[in-house]
Amino acid sequence: MSISAHHPSDPDASGWLPGAHHVPSPNYDARPEGSAIELIVIHNISLPPGVFDGDAVIDLFTNRLDWDAHPYYQGIRGLKVSAHFFIRRDGTLIQFVPCTQRAWHAGASNWQGRDRCNDFSIGIELEGTDDLPFTDAQYATLIPLLATLKMAYPIQAVVGHSDIAPDRKTDPGPHFAWQRLDAHTA
Repeated sequence: MSISAHHPSDPDASGWLPGAHHVPSPNYDARPEGSAIELIVIHNISLPPGVFDGDAVIDLFTNRLDWDAHPYYQGIRGLKVSAHFFIRRDGTLIQFVPCTQRAWHAGASNWQGRDRCNDFSIGIELEGTDDLPFTDAQYATLIPLLATLKMAYPIQAVVGHSDIAPDRKTDPGPHFAWQRLDAHTA
């Protein structure tokens, strides 16, 4: 899809957002032919759980995580995952996969009767847990990011990981303030 009115923060033709810090992940592949980007999935992540500000999430998404650095990592050893975007607690925006490609963020999932949500979604990870509120800085980054993505792609909905994989996932969790998005992205 071409973008009719290019703004400095719009994704470029290959799907990279110029305003994000780019850390390319190898954990992606091509979307199926003809797949439109119609869904945004909000996640939360911290590694180890509840630990913020380190590089473990970045290392996981780039296949550089030292599996022996923490006991928790034994349970995820060898996992190959990624998201398109990661928003740190301080609001820093990191992009791992171009929007035009399929990041490996949703796993087994279903939205409105359609399986394999990775095929038609963009994944946004917020540094956090189900147990803590997200920061104002994260919302200050997330809200304009959502607006930019909605202008660039035919987005139909913004959902939580728990909405597309309710038997497996609980994120972004009960502390995610959906009403903050509703007030700015309707």
